[in-house]
Amino acid sequence: MGLVAEFGIDCPGLPLTGVAATVREATLTLDMQFNHGNRPLFLVTVQDGFQSKIEHALTEAYDVGEWTLVGQAGETRRYQVLPALSLEEQLGEYLDDLEGLEALATADAIIQRIDVRPDGWRQTGWFADRDAFNKFSSFWQRNADFRLHRLTQDGESEPPGDGLTDRQHEALRIAYELGYFEIPRQASLEDIAEELNLSPSSVSERLRRAQTQLIEETLATMWPALPN
Repeated sequence: MGLVAEFGIDCPGLPLTGVAATVREATLTLDMQFNHGNRPLFLVTVQDGFQSKIEHALTEAYDVGEWTLVGQAGETRRYQVLPALSLEEQLGEYLDDLEGLEALATADAIIQRIDVRPDGWRQTGWFADRDAFNKFSSFWQRNADFRLHRLTQDGESEPPGDGLTDRQHEALRIAYELGYFEIPRQASLEDIAEELNLSPSSVSERLRRAQTQLIEETLATMWPALPN
């Protein structure tokens, strides 16, 4: 039976970490299309953050050759990004075992989600068996800071998640600790924004998205449909 793993790889040389560092208020999710030779195309979904700032960061990034806005829905935008470097060129100064990196492409695994952070990637992937996962994890343990967050068998029941991103968790936690949800409120959006180093408008949007997600995951599924 296969395994599902969620893990972090701390390596600032990974693609688009520089963009994530420049636009810290945004959430970047990456899909890689490996059928484009040694420079796989990236599909980057961006939530939050100012569009002009995100697109300036893409233009200035050393590892981005070309980018195109291919879709937008509200504050969520999707970009197609052509890398300026192959993965070997991108990671050459950070990894000692480039042959091992190439070998990972043939592993019995599917990376289902990549969240881009300023210090690396957080990934969720499916692995055919323990050997496939060990091959993947041991490579990154040798070459970067690998942190396993969750490992379960494929199909194993799990407690339902809340669907929140780490940044939404952080915003809710800080808002709660500062007393933003108390009656009367003990903190303002400006107080939370100062803690997160964001603008008050970005904090407001992040809190709204987090609260909406919590309602959809925990309450909305139990409500009867509204009458027409």
